[in-house]
Amino acid sequence: MFTAYVVVAILMSTVLVVSAGAKSLRTQHITGQMATLGVPEGMLLFLAAAQVSGAVGLVIGVWWGPLGIAAAVGLTLYFAGAVASHLRVGDHRGTPPAIVLTLIALALIALRAATL
Repeated sequence: MFTAYVVVAILMSTVLVVSAGAKSLRTQHITGQMATLGVPEGMLLFLAAAQVSGAVGLVIGVWWGPLGIAAAVGLTLYFAGAVASHLRVGDHRGTPPAIVLTLIALALIALRAATL
């Protein structure tokens, strides 16, 4: 279980850092998607910081389990909010990835809790 947590945490952290980078750079794809969701452009850096914090928490969680669990809980809430935002505006194209990321965050909670 611990090895599974490490692998999934590293993959998820990579996805989070790439996504945070796109938000920080305000790429056209991200700004368009956020505009569709009704997210003000000023929130992009906050969202990017939340993603980077989650990624760092998952990685440190390899050595300190409670932080890994806390980071995964935070990411579950973050992505559940993303699911709700996509559903609210009827963005059925953006909903499935947010659901998958929510489920991965939930799996990270279970994997790290199983190895404490």
